Amino acid sequence: MEHLHEKELKRLELLANKLRQHVITMVAQAKSGHQGGPLGMADVFAVLYFHTLNHDPKNPAWEERDRLILSNGHICPIRYAAMAEAAYFPVAELMTLRKLGTRLQGHPERTKLPGSETTSGPLGSGLAQAVGLAYAGKMDKKSWRTYCVTGDGEHDEGIMWEAIHFAGKARLDNLVVIVDRNNIQIDGTTEDVMPLEPFSDKYRAFNWHVIECNGNDIADVVRALEESKSLHQKPVVIMAHTVPGKGVSYMENNYLWHSQPFKPGEAEKAMVELKEIEQRLKSEHDAV
Repeated sequence: MEHLHEKELKRLELLANKLRQHVITMVAQAKSGHQGGPLGMADVFAVLYFHTLNHDPKNPAWEERDRLILSNGHICPIRYAAMAEAAYFPVAELMTLRKLGTRLQGHPERTKLPGSETTSGPLGSGLAQAVGLAYAGKMDKKSWRTYCVTGDGEHDEGIMWEAIHFAGKARLDNLVVIVDRNNIQIDGTTEDVMPLEPFSDKYRAFNWHVIECNGNDIADVVRALEESKSLHQKPVVIMAHTVPGKGVSYMENNYLWHSQPFKPGEAEKAMVELKEIEQRLKSEHDAV
C-alpha cells in the first residue's frame, strides 16, 4: 500500500482548500446551487483527481482511463472545481456554473463536458450505470477501474439496492463506490428521514467489502483508496464519513446548507475562513 510523504499530503490538503474556495465563488456567482455536499467532499475529490485516478485531461476519451461516475450529481461543483484544476478546462470557466448554454450544468451532462462519463440527475441511476460499466470492463477483460461517488441519502432509492445486489452477485472487484456519509439530506438528517443504519452491514450482506474512513482526512482517504485496490472477489464500498459544509463554520453539519442561495455577506464570510485555513496549510507545507 502506498504511503505519501507528509509534504505531498499537505499539497493535497491545499488543493482541497482551493477546491472549496472555487465552490463558494461558483455558487455565489450562479446565485443557486449546492454547498454542503461539495465542501464536505473536497478532500475526496482532491485525492481522486490528483492521486488515485488513472486519467488524462488532454485526452478525456482515453480508452484505458479509470471511469468516475458522480451518482449524486447535485454535488457537481466540487467535481467541476477538481476538473478545472486538473486542466480539463480553464479555471475561469467555473464562473459559468448553471448559466444558459454552459458546459457546467447544475448536473453533469456527458455530451457537453469531456471527462464526464454520464449525465446525472435522477438519484440512484449513477450507481446502476457504474455497475454496468464495471461489468462491461470485466467482460472485456479491461484493466481500468470504475469509481462511483454516491450520497448517503441517495440510498433511499430502490434502484441503488438493485445495483448493489447485482454488483455483489457478479463479484465486481473492479468497482469502488464512495459513499458521502455526511448524515444529511435535503429535508433533514438521514436517520430522521429514512434511517440507513446499520448501513455498512447492509453492504456486507450484499457481498461487498466495506472500508470506513474519515472523508475529511487526506491521509485516511488515500489509505482507503489504496486499500480498495488490494481487495478482490467482491466490489468495494468506502464509507467516507464527512462533515457537510466542511471548512465554513456556519455551514458545518447544518442540513439547510444542502442547498440554498447565499445572503449578502455570507459568501464573503466563507471565503475569509477558507483563506485563513489556506494560510495555515501553507505554513505547515513549508515547514515539512
